[in-house]
Order: sequence, then structure tokens, then C-alpha cells
Amino acid sequence: MATDIAFSFKALPDRARRHIRVFQVHQFLDRLAMGLTVAVVALALTDRGMDLFQISLLFGIYAITTMAMELPFGGLADTIGRKPVFLAAVVASLVSQALFLSSADFTVLALSFAFIGFGRALRSGTLDAWFVETFRAEAPNVDVQPALARAHWANAMGLAVGAVLGGLLPDAVGAMGLRLGTSVYDVSYAASFVVMVGVLVYTVVAITETPRPLNPDALWHGFASVPTVIAEAGGLALRHPTLARLLAALALFLMATNPVEVIWPTYAKPMLDAGYANAAIGALTAGYFFAIALGASLSTHINRVFGRRPAVTLAVVFAGLALAQVALAVQGGIGGFVAAFVVYSILLGASETPASSLLHRCVADRQRSTLLSLRSLIQQLGAAAGLVMAGAIAELSSTSHAWLFGAVFLLAAMALCLALARRLAARLE
Repeated sequence: MATDIAFSFKALPDRARRHIRVFQVHQFLDRLAMGLTVAVVALALTDRGMDLFQISLLFGIYAITTMAMELPFGGLADTIGRKPVFLAAVVASLVSQALFLSSADFTVLALSFAFIGFGRALRSGTLDAWFVETFRAEAPNVDVQPALARAHWANAMGLAVGAVLGGLLPDAVGAMGLRLGTSVYDVSYAASFVVMVGVLVYTVVAITETPRPLNPDALWHGFASVPTVIAEAGGLALRHPTLARLLAALALFLMATNPVEVIWPTYAKPMLDAGYANAAIGALTAGYFFAIALGASLSTHINRVFGRRPAVTLAVVFAGLALAQVALAVQGGIGGFVAAFVVYSILLGASETPASSLLHRCVADRQRSTLLSLRSLIQQLGAAAGLVMAGAIAELSSTSHAWLFGAVFLLAAMALCLALARRLAARLE
């Protein structure tokens, strides 16, 4: 595996620099739309009369829909093109939001969450694959990891800004919705709908891809070839030692970190004064996304410190996450928790681009979307397994013990990455 040329934004060709900027804007807008609802979704569902069991069922519908469709639509994007599949994802998101805004009935909300999962499956591995392929065409042999870091920074910033605005809008103008007979939280969903329409327009205008046939015969051929594409991608993952180790490490990573990302508000809230606990949790949620954005921006510098060897960088980040997770688990006061949580979030942001850089080295363009979807599927399975185990341990003992147990998975992921780094180093000798 040849070493890529060091990345320098100023030294890139004009078309490569423009390509990065276009994708950064796209990622910011797409995640801004998502962030507007992420801070209020549970509150909006509660306001619609949903109990905790019904809310869990709705999120389960989303997860099952996503996992069932993840690989087929990744394969379709490799066949008929990334842009049309992403546009279909945006349409699915708009349908989901329209359904959510239109009703408080559980069946309609379940359909809305199914469309969210449908859109997530369509999104996975589409424009990320397009970004890498086009960047490599415009800047041959240049290290793609810093370019991915810039895109991931914009992604996290969109989520952070969206989370802040999504939390502020109900207090600022939500009362207007009450006078119209809607939920106070619907204003955040309405804003997300408007931004998503902007994402649709921006994608049509700014994202350029060599068109592929989209007539009924081409679509039928695209769907018919999906099983073959999936089988080839699965075979590649099994036969390719680098890819197999990377995917296993990422599954272990999500088994450890997803329970922290999901459960932390319930762990932190008892440390806060009841009078401002909800506002503080909202601020911490926004801070979480800002810290991830900071970690993404630092990932290039961290990778440079370790000789632009992403497997080594990933191993170091996983080790840091294990220590930070242990630190989180033993905190009893809000000051120490916030400090550990910020470090933890920064390391989460720093982990994304080294992993993506390794993955993109392993696949050809014709399988890129499918492999990104396979990665997403494996990570979701790891996340689900981690949540089940953490929930059981927390029920029998405590959340702290569940997080301490999860740190073991991060150490296992670190060991896999070190083995991967040795393998890659041997191939260069």
C-alpha cells in the first residue's frame, strides 16, 4: 500500500478545494436539519401523549427499518448513482417530518419513524462515497483523511448549531404554535422541514455526478443486481484481513461508546439542581456536538503526530476513549463529569476520520457505497448489543459498572487496531 502525499489545502488544485467546500456546506445543512429535532424529539413525543414504552417502540421501528434496508440501498447507490439515491433519502426525510407534524396518533408516528429509518438507510454510503471518489480524481494520491476531517467537522457543527436552535425555538416562538393548536415543539420540526427543502435544492444544484441511466430498465437492473453487489461486498470483508479487523474494531467501539451516548443524560441529571437540569442537559447536548466538531478538526494533527498512520492513530484514540470512559464512570459531581465528558466527546470526533480513511483504502469505487453501508450496519449491530448489555448491567448493578465494563471493548478495539497497524507496516516494507 503506497503512502499518500501529505495534504495541504492551499496546494490543492482549485477544483479539489471547491469540492471540499461544496461538501462541507452540504454536510452542515444536512446535519443542521437533523440537529433541529434531535434535542426535542423525546419531548415532542411526550407532548403528543406517548409513554416511555411507546417512545422505545418508535425508536425500535426506526432501528429495524434502517438495519433491514442498509445494505440493499448501499448497493443500489453503487449501481444507479449516489446523487439520485441521496435525493430519495431527502424526500423520505421530508415525508417523515410531514407525517410527524400532521398527527399525534401512534400508528402515524410509527410510519414517520419508519420513513426516518428508510431515509437513514438511503443516506448511508451515498455522498460520502461520491466525495472520496471525486476528491481522488481531482487530487490524485493526496491523503484523503484531512479532507474527510474537514467534512466531519462541518457535519458535527451542523448538529451542534441545530441542537442549540432546536432547543431555543420552542421557548422563543413555540407559544405561537399553541395558539394554532399544535405542540410547542412543532416549530423545531417545521424549521427542520424548511432546512431539508434547502438541502434538496442545494443537492440538485451543487452536487455534480456523472449521470447514470435512470429509466425503468436501469432501475430494475439496479435493484436486481443488489444481491450480487452485497454478496461481493460481504465476501470482500471476509477475505480482506485489513477490512475484517477494522470492521470488528468499529463494532467493539460502538458496543462501548453507544451506551454512554444514549444514557449519559440520565446519569448527569441527578447531579444537577432540578430548577435548571433540563436547560443544562440541553446545553451539554450542544456542547457534545461542538466537542465532536473540535475533535474532527484536530484529527488531522493527531494523525500527523503518529506519522500519518491512521491505524496507529485510531489505536491511540481508542485507548484515550477507554480512559475517558473510566473517568466518566467514577464521577460523582457535575464539574468532573462535564470535564470528562468534553474530553470523551473530543476523542469521539477524532476517531471518525482515521477509521474512514482506512475503510476507503480497502475498497474500489464500484463497491464503496455498499461497504460504507456494511460498516454502518455492523456498527449499529455493535451499538445495539452494547445497549442491551449495558442496560442489563445497569439494572443489576449501576450505570457506572456498565460503562466500566464497556471500556474493556475499547481496549479490545485498540488491540485490533495495533495488529492492523503492524500488518500495514509490514506491507510497506
